Amino acid sequence: MKNSEKVINWIKDYFEKNGPTCNAIVGISGGTDSSIVAALLVKALGKDRVIGVLMPCGEQHDIDVSKELVELLGIRHFIINIKEPVETLKNEVQTVTGVEPNLVDAYKTNTPARIRMTTLYGISALFNGRVANTCNLSEDYVGYSTKFGDAAGDFSPISAFTKTEVKELGRELGLPSKFVDKIPEDGMSGKSDEEKLGFTYEILDKYIRTGEISDENVKKRIDYLHRINLHKLLPMPAYKKES
Repeated sequence: MKNSEKVINWIKDYFEKNGPTCNAIVGISGGTDSSIVAALLVKALGKDRVIGVLMPCGEQHDIDVSKELVELLGIRHFIINIKEPVETLKNEVQTVTGVEPNLVDAYKTNTPARIRMTTLYGISALFNGRVANTCNLSEDYVGYSTKFGDAAGDFSPISAFTKTEVKELGRELGLPSKFVDKIPEDGMSGKSDEEKLGFTYEILDKYIRTGEISDENVKKRIDYLHRINLHKLLPMPAYKKES
């Protein structure tokens, strides 16, 4: 059985146990991961039970790719521009704290991602939904995600697959190359994921699966990112009351 078929069966089983009448809600960025997750959901549940949410922050240079994807899959979708709530919150925070939020990378990068997840859960509440997480193993391993942002969700179909393996899922599903092989980027910095990380997914994926890597400096960086970002994957630490 192909990996894509196994994932499709897993999604079916998840919904049978956790919401047999629920819809799947998925954020559509135009990137490889969200495109393939959306296609898997359609295969598992049928297009009438999948809702795509496009969430540009102002102008999005590649939003046409997202539109083509939802049209190809034939799924209901909404376009919700998050620029105004992002700016409103930024202005309010600056007024109260006296600090310019966008001068702090952790704020500037993570806040839009968290507002997008809030938006997805808002749509989920309106349409009896379950929110799909679209992170892959490669991103999770080095913490290339926002805690309570794109790292959140109700179920995670592709988090056991590296970026390389996710692309293979897309090919098994017969998705056009423009969705499968699109250069991964965050849509905000103007840089590709690999430029920001400092290494390629090919190198990272091989290291994850085999432990093999030729560049010791890259190995140290991957190990460092993995170590400092484990908190994104582990349950929240909680004090245990002594009896």
